[in-house]
Amino acid sequence: MTHGTRTDTHLNRLNGLRGWRDTAGHYALLPLRVFLGVTFIYAGLDKLTDSAFMKSGGAGSIGDTMRSARDSAAIPALVDLALKAPVGFGYGIALGELVVGIGTLLGLLARLAALGGALISLSLWLTVSWATTPYYYGNDLAYLMAWIPLVLAGAPYLSADAAWRSRRRHQLGGYR
Repeated sequence: MTHGTRTDTHLNRLNGLRGWRDTAGHYALLPLRVFLGVTFIYAGLDKLTDSAFMKSGGAGSIGDTMRSARDSAAIPALVDLALKAPVGFGYGIALGELVVGIGTLLGLLARLAALGGALISLSLWLTVSWATTPYYYGNDLAYLMAWIPLVLAGAPYLSADAAWRSRRRHQLGGYR
């Protein structure tokens, strides 16, 4: 029995049209981009609106969270640095998450936003969730790995970056 390609339903890239597999591959990173963008926006807003979090001490505060993670962190010096100004660090993380989330969701400077998300996730993995056993229970490592495809590919479709690229191409008169 032979299996041939049905040319009546599978269209190739030569004539500009795509089959469903090409279309699915084309938009494969979009769900990841939406998930990470929405999650980081939510995380940033959650921190900014939690009155207990943005304090240097007390239950649920950033200061107490960092002090409890300090001795089990992979790099305690990172925690010590943040503990010099825990509230400022908390605002920095929250605003960083917002910027990363918005940039990722809109596809605005997407590779840079994804790199920021990866760095935030890396720093949280090396500090807060480092002691999680087994390691795969800690979500920060999974977030770090999820950012890597977006660092590599950016947001080539349905994004501000793609719109800018398209506009530049048209202004320059084609591909350059």
